[in-house]
Amino acid sequence: MAMTTIGLVLILVLYSTLVITCNAAVVGGLLPQPVGGNNIADQTIFNVLNFGAKPNSPLISTQAFMRAWRAACDFNGSARLFVPPGVYTLAETIFSGPCKGTHPIIVQIAGTLKAVADVSEYSNFAWISFDSINGIIITGGGTLDAQGQALWQFNDCKTNPNCVHLPATLFFNGVENGKVMRLNLINSMGFHIHITNSYLVRFHALTIDAPENSPNTDGIHISKSNTIKLSRSVIRTGDDCVSFGQGANNVTVNKVTCGPGHGISVGSIGKLPGELEIKGLIVKNCTLRGTTNGIRIKTFAGENPNRAIGMMFSDIVMENVKNPIIIDQSYGDKSTEPSQVRISDVIYQNIRGTTTSEVAVQLMCSARLPCLNVRLTNINLKHIANTPITSQCQNANVGYTGIQLPPPCHGPSS
Repeated sequence: MAMTTIGLVLILVLYSTLVITCNAAVVGGLLPQPVGGNNIADQTIFNVLNFGAKPNSPLISTQAFMRAWRAACDFNGSARLFVPPGVYTLAETIFSGPCKGTHPIIVQIAGTLKAVADVSEYSNFAWISFDSINGIIITGGGTLDAQGQALWQFNDCKTNPNCVHLPATLFFNGVENGKVMRLNLINSMGFHIHITNSYLVRFHALTIDAPENSPNTDGIHISKSNTIKLSRSVIRTGDDCVSFGQGANNVTVNKVTCGPGHGISVGSIGKLPGELEIKGLIVKNCTLRGTTNGIRIKTFAGENPNRAIGMMFSDIVMENVKNPIIIDQSYGDKSTEPSQVRISDVIYQNIRGTTTSEVAVQLMCSARLPCLNVRLTNINLKHIANTPITSQCQNANVGYTGIQLPPPCHGPSS
């Protein structure tokens, strides 16, 4: 009877060992959970602990994370980079491709990543970069703490037009077919997320948080990218909630809550020669709370031509927003020349809520290139003190349907 029990135990131990060996590299009994419908049994797990990462230690784990990434990226199969619970200190960290596998690499962050709070540690655009990758899923419910509060004093962009922005928390360059979901980003040094030169990337269920007075801490900045989607996220920052830079095309923002911060901004553009146009933006089902602006389009005055065309802002709730609807084509006040950025085909519809300003709708367009085909449908805004509010329009071709509160602009400019 004793021999039978021993034999059974040996068989169970052997079976467990085979399962662990085939399915995952496990340290301390930590197994990642399935993500995104992928069967974990079909994946090879690259646990950062196996590559020398030191959780809950002042030691920097950057090289361990990059070694784990290199192994996952070079693996010709389905790979998962796993960051177990714990706190990991990272300096500038670059995850670069192209990778060998045909399946998207999963980066599962279950722990907390903390940035080294020393600006001299960062030579690039970001704290954590993903570059030249086709197929990636970043998720896990973990936290990225950039510790920006130690570096915001070095931001001089309000007084220096040629300032160098502090590093973004996450920087995506040349990424295709990506998903970023279920992450918490706090206290970025610069932008929380900056995506550029990328295609078909979705951001979902993110929480982004920084103090109201933190400088240039945009939630997500999108430039030179096509088919980007942001949904079901909460963004509280000291700057733009979402900003669309040059070359942002075919972008959808859906069910995002913003505030505090500067609201949702198209631009600025027109500052530099040769910028790419912005087109095909959809912002819908969003709520803005206590933001400086609601929906803002901003272009620089001066001689650099560009276009921002084909934009729809629909079903937006404003709560105590200072400038709910605003077009500003004299942004920056560095030139007396009219802006040469053409704004056209803009729809604002079903926008309601409260404002702290007496001027709730401002459409201040360029004298050289008036705004064309701007349409306002069912605008229902009220002052928080129930005082009258108005609209201002300049060099704008505007059409109105449905409810209009404040009353529409009148005269040659409208």
